[in-house]
Amino acid sequence: MGSKKSEEEELVLRILHQSQLIMKDSTRRPKVILFDIGGVCVNSPFQAVRDYEIENNIPLGWINYGIDQCKPDGIWHRLERGEVELDQRWNLFWQKRFSTPTPPMPRLDLQKLFWSMVEATQNIDPWMFPALTTLKKSEQFILIALSNSFKLPPSHQKVHDEKTSSLRSIFDIYICSAEIGIRKPDPKIYDYALEAANSFAKKNAGSLRAKKLGWGNEISPSEVLFLDDIGENVKGGKQAGFSVIKVNLGKTWEAVEALEAATGLKLSGDHPK
Repeated sequence: MGSKKSEEEELVLRILHQSQLIMKDSTRRPKVILFDIGGVCVNSPFQAVRDYEIENNIPLGWINYGIDQCKPDGIWHRLERGEVELDQRWNLFWQKRFSTPTPPMPRLDLQKLFWSMVEATQNIDPWMFPALTTLKKSEQFILIALSNSFKLPPSHQKVHDEKTSSLRSIFDIYICSAEIGIRKPDPKIYDYALEAANSFAKKNAGSLRAKKLGWGNEISPSEVLFLDDIGENVKGGKQAGFSVIKVNLGKTWEAVEALEAATGLKLSGDHPK
């Protein structure tokens, strides 16, 4: 009984902390809400990494540590900036140069790991999606996706887009790092997102929605609320002047409750916590 009470108290404190961070940064409701995708709107690819580490007796966190140590110009980071194409070039290269069969994958099957990460991001988060739907229906905010992601081969991209079409349709603007050549937490990507928000507001300035919400004036960084599950990305958003919500792995419902505090709307669905 005492343990359950302790968990409930810890939860309340976390939500209050998120709300205090929001209120500290801005006393106004945001005009723009900026969402990361993986780990916020869809399942986290890092859960797939964790599952792979457990399955293969790899120390937990080892793969993410390896990726992190290669920044800013490791293959993963270059993929997310759209500098490396994701296709079968390795197999084609080997077949063209050598008569022997293509070597087998190393003990760590990184191709299998990668596609399991992609598959994870096709599952829409059951807590965040109802919140996004309500925010969209309210027409009170400019909703922007800001995702560190990569370009898939055309056949895979088509399937991925079909599975996530209901999510993509919610956003007024969808920004993919690989399409613009900048990835979080580069400060330029936050500037890009703010410029995109202002361009959208200016383009739609004559609408009833814009007049009601005061889009006539330029949107400032303090009028942007940013959600992400990666600490350095959240820090980058905060340094850009945004209000922030850190989304914890597997606990997006906490972020939804923080969103409720920031927007004044009832956003929680009926999915059990």
